[in-house]
Amino acid sequence: MKVEGWLFALGSGFYAVVAVAYWFITGEIVGTTALTLTAGLAALVGFYTLFTGRRVGVRPEDRYDGEIADADPDYGFFSPHSWWPLVIGIGAMSTAIAFAFTTWWMILFGFCTIVFGAIGTVFEYHRGPYAS
Repeated sequence: MKVEGWLFALGSGFYAVVAVAYWFITGEIVGTTALTLTAGLAALVGFYTLFTGRRVGVRPEDRYDGEIADADPDYGFFSPHSWWPLVIGIGAMSTAIAFAFTTWWMILFGFCTIVFGAIGTVFEYHRGPYAS
């Protein structure tokens, strides 16, 4: 994780230099704020990856003699046939559109759709044809 951490740390320094140069060249506050926040976010991710890499140690991806079989084989359970993420996405889309157009009834519809989709995702394998 050293490579990832140093890439983000160098990116943070780059964005900080660009933010200072942008401020002196244009004097515009919004772009300077965006670049400063980008530098802060890159610094946050860089610090986390360097700190975690020091704690975890060398990963199989970082070794030259590392094999695919050396990695952790279990990445979790993913449902290949589920339609519930689409329902959650439709709810999130309608909520975002409702916020953009300030239609409060549509915000309620989107929020209820998100909750319905989340409940469907959680209980998908407890009832129906895929229950074990």
